[in-house]
Amino acid sequence: MSAASLPRRHKLFKMLRFVSGWVVLLAGIAASLGVGMAGCHSAPRLTQQEIAGKYLYLGRCAHCHEENDLTLKPIPPDLHAIFGRTTFPSGAPATDAEMRRVVLAGKGLMPAFTGRFSEEQMDALVAYLHTGLR
Repeated sequence: MSAASLPRRHKLFKMLRFVSGWVVLLAGIAASLGVGMAGCHSAPRLTQQEIAGKYLYLGRCAHCHEENDLTLKPIPPDLHAIFGRTTFPSGAPATDAEMRRVVLAGKGLMPAFTGRFSEEQMDALVAYLHTGLR
């Protein structure tokens, strides 16, 4: 290696480090913005009915089924992806009809919600539960 090629190699090395630093920075920005992330999809937006169901869930269900702020024992079942299973935690089939029955009639420590939800509200709540609680 000649003495003349050393400064050239040093400059090339410095330029390569500079460019690679920018590539890493830009790749990080692109990743944080979701650009070029093949296979990564955001969840579909909720419908108006599902949004109404989410509002009902957050107001009437979440304080027991998520936060359990009443420190209930046994802890109420987690309802995330409840319809992704073939059965509910009770062993009953995971169907809309069974969900409606449990909500309206109550079960164990869960109070009955008969008369507290209209048919439209029950449809919205069940539709939201089908989203997996997004």
